[in-house]
Amino acid sequence: MKRMRTSKSAGWPLFVILALVLSLGSAPAWSSSGGDDDQGKAVYEKACKFCHSTGVMGSPKLGDQVEWKNRIAQGMDTLVDHSINGYQGKHGKMPPRGGNPDLTDAQVKAAVHYLVEESK
Repeated sequence: MKRMRTSKSAGWPLFVILALVLSLGSAPAWSSSGGDDDQGKAVYEKACKFCHSTGVMGSPKLGDQVEWKNRIAQGMDTLVDHSINGYQGKHGKMPPRGGNPDLTDAQVKAAVHYLVEESK
């Protein structure tokens, strides 16, 4: 039987889709009784953690000051824009809204704020 050649990155799109489906679970529970930090952490846990804890697609890991330094220097407006609208950079890719179209702008912004604060 002849084997098909595949590139090392051929499995990434399917892998990312599977990860997003698994991270969504059933009904999203984004609301939180606390402030923006609580909401940001809740959104991170439900929608961002898989990629930002493993480095999938070059995503900067939560708490990694070296990986976040240049990103943070771009400013919150740029980080939020890239997170809402998506971004393809030299070192990674950010799908719009982390691949979850149900997230509101406010939820994405809260998650970005949480990631930045935990990664300074």
